[in-house]
Amino acid sequence: MRIRIVILLLISASYSFGQSSTDLKSHYEAFYTQMKKQGDVNGVINALTHLNVISPSKERRDTLGYVYANNNQHIQALNTIGIEKNEADSDLAVQVKAISLKAINQPKRALEQFEILNKRSPNAYLAYEIADLKIQTGDNDGAMANIEYALANVQEEMTYAFYERQQPYEVSLKAALLHLKGLVQYNTDHANIEAAISTIDEALALEPNFNLASLSKQALESRKGKPEEEKN
Repeated sequence: MRIRIVILLLISASYSFGQSSTDLKSHYEAFYTQMKKQGDVNGVINALTHLNVISPSKERRDTLGYVYANNNQHIQALNTIGIEKNEADSDLAVQVKAISLKAINQPKRALEQFEILNKRSPNAYLAYEIADLKIQTGDNDGAMANIEYALANVQEEMTYAFYERQQPYEVSLKAALLHLKGLVQYNTDHANIEAAISTIDEALALEPNFNLASLSKQALESRKGKPEEEKN
Protein backbone atom coordinates (compact mmCIF):
# COMPACT_ATOMS: atom_id res chain seq x y z
CA MET A 1 0.00 0.00 0.00
CA ARG A 2 2.83 2.39 0.91
CA ILE A 3 4.55 1.76 -2.41
CA ARG A 4 1.30 2.49 -4.27
CA ILE A 5 0.86 5.80 -2.35
CA VAL A 6 4.45 6.88 -3.10
CA ILE A 7 3.97 6.12 -6.81
CA LEU A 8 0.73 8.08 -6.88
CA LEU A 9 2.41 11.03 -5.16
CA LEU A 10 5.28 10.99 -7.65
CA ILE A 11 2.89 10.88 -10.59
CA SER A 12 0.87 13.72 -9.09
CA ALA A 13 4.02 15.84 -8.49
CA SER A 14 5.26 15.18 -12.01
CA TYR A 15 1.90 16.21 -13.50
CA SER A 16 1.79 19.37 -11.35
CA PHE A 17 5.33 20.35 -12.37
CA GLY A 18 4.53 19.82 -16.05
CA GLN A 19 1.38 21.87 -15.74
CA SER A 20 3.25 24.59 -13.81
CA SER A 21 6.06 24.69 -16.37
CA THR A 22 3.56 24.99 -19.24
CA ASP A 23 1.71 27.77 -17.45
CA LEU A 24 4.96 29.65 -16.81
CA LYS A 25 6.00 29.28 -20.44
CA SER A 26 2.66 30.64 -21.62
CA HIS A 27 2.91 33.50 -19.14
CA TYR A 28 6.40 34.57 -20.27
CA GLU A 29 5.53 34.19 -23.95
CA ALA A 30 2.65 36.61 -23.41
CA PHE A 31 4.90 38.85 -21.31
CA TYR A 32 7.55 38.82 -24.07
CA THR A 33 4.99 39.81 -26.70
CA GLN A 34 3.73 42.66 -24.52
CA MET A 35 7.22 43.95 -23.71
CA LYS A 36 8.08 43.99 -27.43
CA LYS A 37 4.89 45.91 -28.13
CA GLN A 38 5.81 48.47 -25.45
CA GLY A 39 9.42 48.75 -26.59
CA ASP A 40 10.63 47.78 -23.11
CA VAL A 41 14.12 46.32 -23.70
CA ASN A 42 14.67 45.29 -20.08
CA GLY A 43 11.30 43.55 -20.10
CA VAL A 44 12.19 41.71 -23.31
CA ILE A 45 15.50 40.58 -21.76
CA ASN A 46 13.69 39.44 -18.62
CA ALA A 47 11.10 37.48 -20.61
CA LEU A 48 13.66 35.82 -22.89
CA THR A 49 15.86 34.88 -19.93
CA HIS A 50 12.94 33.19 -18.16
CA LEU A 51 11.85 31.43 -21.34
CA ASN A 52 15.38 30.20 -21.94
CA VAL A 53 15.47 28.71 -18.44
CA ILE A 54 12.03 27.12 -18.73
CA SER A 55 12.42 25.91 -22.32
CA PRO A 56 16.00 26.35 -23.62
CA SER A 57 16.53 26.77 -27.35
CA LYS A 58 19.43 27.92 -29.53
CA GLU A 59 17.19 30.35 -31.39
CA ARG A 60 15.96 31.98 -28.17
CA ARG A 61 19.52 32.22 -26.83
CA ASP A 62 20.71 33.87 -30.04
CA THR A 63 17.82 36.33 -29.90
CA LEU A 64 18.65 37.20 -26.29
CA GLY A 65 22.28 37.79 -27.26
CA TYR A 66 21.13 40.05 -30.10
CA VAL A 67 18.89 42.11 -27.77
CA TYR A 68 21.81 42.58 -25.36
CA ALA A 69 24.19 43.61 -28.17
CA ASN A 70 21.63 45.97 -29.67
CA ASN A 71 21.34 47.58 -26.22
CA ASN A 72 25.15 48.00 -26.01
CA GLN A 73 25.37 45.34 -23.29
CA HIS A 74 28.15 43.53 -25.08
CA ILE A 75 29.60 41.58 -22.16
CA GLN A 76 26.14 40.21 -21.36
CA ALA A 77 25.66 39.32 -25.04
CA LEU A 78 28.91 37.36 -25.11
CA ASN A 79 28.18 35.70 -21.78
CA THR A 80 24.92 34.52 -23.33
CA ILE A 81 26.21 33.08 -26.62
CA GLY A 82 29.96 32.65 -26.03
CA ILE A 83 33.02 33.99 -27.86
CA GLU A 84 34.35 30.88 -29.61
CA LYS A 85 34.55 30.57 -33.39
CA ASN A 86 31.91 28.09 -34.51
CA GLU A 87 31.13 27.58 -38.20
CA ALA A 88 27.82 25.98 -37.20
CA ASP A 89 26.55 29.15 -35.49
CA SER A 90 23.53 30.91 -36.94
CA ASP A 91 24.10 34.17 -38.84
CA LEU A 92 22.54 36.02 -35.92
CA ALA A 93 24.92 34.44 -33.37
CA VAL A 94 27.98 35.19 -35.52
CA GLN A 95 26.80 38.78 -36.03
CA VAL A 96 26.37 39.27 -32.27
CA LYS A 97 29.82 37.84 -31.54
CA ALA A 98 31.43 40.00 -34.23
CA ILE A 99 29.81 43.26 -33.12
CA SER A 100 30.28 42.65 -29.40
CA LEU A 101 33.90 41.49 -29.65
CA LYS A 102 34.70 44.57 -31.72
CA ALA A 103 32.94 46.77 -29.15
CA ILE A 104 35.01 45.41 -26.26
CA ASN A 105 38.26 45.88 -28.22
CA GLN A 106 38.99 42.28 -29.16
CA PRO A 107 39.92 42.82 -32.85
CA LYS A 108 41.46 39.38 -33.51
CA ARG A 109 38.46 37.51 -32.16
CA ALA A 110 36.03 39.91 -33.86
CA LEU A 111 37.85 39.42 -37.17
CA GLU A 112 37.24 35.65 -37.01
CA GLN A 113 33.51 36.24 -36.72
CA PHE A 114 33.32 38.89 -39.46
CA GLU A 115 35.20 36.55 -41.79
CA ILE A 116 32.63 33.80 -41.20
CA LEU A 117 29.87 36.25 -42.13
CA ASN A 118 31.83 37.38 -45.17
CA LYS A 119 32.27 33.80 -46.39
CA ARG A 120 28.52 33.29 -46.17
CA SER A 121 27.44 36.55 -47.78
CA PRO A 122 30.23 38.90 -48.91
CA ASN A 123 29.40 42.59 -49.27
CA ALA A 124 31.03 46.02 -49.08
CA TYR A 125 30.01 46.63 -45.45
CA LEU A 126 31.61 43.42 -44.21
CA ALA A 127 34.71 44.14 -46.29
CA TYR A 128 34.99 47.53 -44.58
CA GLU A 129 34.71 45.98 -41.10
CA ILE A 130 37.28 43.32 -41.95
CA ALA A 131 39.70 45.89 -43.41
CA ASP A 132 39.36 48.07 -40.32
CA LEU A 133 40.12 45.12 -38.03
CA LYS A 134 43.04 43.98 -40.20
CA ILE A 135 44.57 47.46 -39.91
CA GLN A 136 44.28 47.16 -36.13
CA THR A 137 45.98 43.76 -36.16
CA GLY A 138 48.77 44.85 -38.54
CA ASP A 139 47.66 43.02 -41.70
CA ASN A 140 47.94 45.94 -44.15
CA ASP A 141 48.09 43.80 -47.30
CA GLY A 142 44.97 41.93 -46.27
CA ALA A 143 43.23 45.19 -45.39
CA MET A 144 44.03 46.68 -48.80
CA ALA A 145 42.59 43.62 -50.57
CA ASN A 146 39.33 44.01 -48.65
CA ILE A 147 39.23 47.76 -49.32
CA GLU A 148 39.71 47.26 -53.07
CA TYR A 149 36.94 44.64 -53.09
CA ALA A 150 34.61 46.99 -51.21
CA LEU A 151 35.37 49.96 -53.47
CA ALA A 152 34.54 47.80 -56.49
CA ASN A 153 31.21 46.77 -54.97
CA VAL A 154 30.06 49.81 -52.99
CA GLN A 155 26.74 51.40 -53.95
CA GLU A 156 26.16 55.14 -53.99
CA GLU A 157 23.42 55.02 -51.33
CA MET A 158 25.52 53.05 -48.80
CA THR A 159 26.50 54.97 -45.68
CA TYR A 160 28.57 54.27 -42.58
CA ALA A 161 28.10 55.72 -39.08
CA PHE A 162 30.90 57.08 -36.87
CA TYR A 163 30.78 57.69 -33.13
CA GLU A 164 34.09 59.33 -32.26
CA ARG A 165 32.33 62.64 -31.62
CA GLN A 166 29.67 63.32 -29.02
CA GLN A 167 27.15 63.52 -31.83
CA PRO A 168 27.26 60.45 -34.14
CA TYR A 169 27.28 61.15 -37.88
CA GLU A 170 27.14 59.28 -41.19
CA VAL A 171 29.22 59.51 -44.34
CA SER A 172 29.09 57.60 -47.60
CA LEU A 173 30.65 54.15 -47.32
CA LYS A 174 32.88 55.02 -50.28
CA ALA A 175 34.36 57.97 -48.36
CA ALA A 176 34.87 55.73 -45.31
CA LEU A 177 36.70 53.19 -47.49
CA LEU A 178 38.92 55.86 -49.05
CA HIS A 179 39.84 57.02 -45.55
CA LEU A 180 40.89 53.49 -44.64
CA LYS A 181 42.83 53.19 -47.89
CA GLY A 182 44.81 56.32 -47.03
CA LEU A 183 45.68 54.88 -43.62
CA VAL A 184 46.87 51.62 -45.17
CA GLN A 185 48.96 53.52 -47.73
CA TYR A 186 50.69 55.37 -44.91
CA ASN A 187 51.16 52.23 -42.81
CA THR A 188 52.70 50.48 -45.80
CA ASP A 189 55.04 53.32 -46.85
CA HIS A 190 55.73 56.02 -44.25
CA ALA A 191 57.96 57.84 -46.71
CA ASN A 192 55.07 58.51 -49.09
CA ILE A 193 52.80 60.60 -46.88
CA GLU A 194 51.58 62.61 -49.87
CA ALA A 195 49.92 59.56 -51.44
CA ALA A 196 48.05 58.83 -48.22
CA ILE A 197 46.95 62.46 -47.84
CA SER A 198 45.82 62.54 -51.47
CA THR A 199 43.57 59.51 -50.91
CA ILE A 200 42.10 61.02 -47.74
CA ASP A 201 41.47 64.21 -49.73
CA GLU A 202 39.35 62.08 -52.08
CA ALA A 203 37.28 61.02 -49.07
CA LEU A 204 36.92 64.64 -47.94
CA ALA A 205 35.90 65.73 -51.45
CA LEU A 206 32.97 63.31 -51.14
CA GLU A 207 32.23 64.18 -47.51
CA PRO A 208 33.66 67.60 -46.45
CA ASN A 209 32.35 67.15 -42.89
CA PHE A 210 33.99 63.76 -42.41
CA ASN A 211 35.54 64.53 -39.03
CA LEU A 212 37.66 61.39 -38.63
CA ALA A 213 39.20 61.82 -42.08
CA SER A 214 40.00 65.47 -41.26
CA LEU A 215 41.74 64.37 -38.06
CA SER A 216 43.73 61.72 -39.94
CA LYS A 217 44.81 64.26 -42.55
CA GLN A 218 45.95 66.69 -39.84
CA ALA A 219 47.91 63.91 -38.13
CA LEU A 220 49.63 62.97 -41.40
CA GLU A 221 50.45 66.55 -42.30
CA SER A 222 52.03 67.04 -38.87
CA ARG A 223 54.45 64.17 -39.66
CA LYS A 224 55.79 65.63 -42.88
CA GLY A 225 59.53 66.19 -42.78
CA LYS A 226 59.99 64.36 -39.48
CA PRO A 227 62.69 61.69 -39.11
CA GLU A 228 61.41 58.15 -39.66
CA GLU A 229 61.77 57.13 -35.99
CA GLU A 230 59.51 60.02 -34.92
CA LYS A 231 56.77 58.87 -37.29
CA ASN A 232 56.45 55.43 -35.73
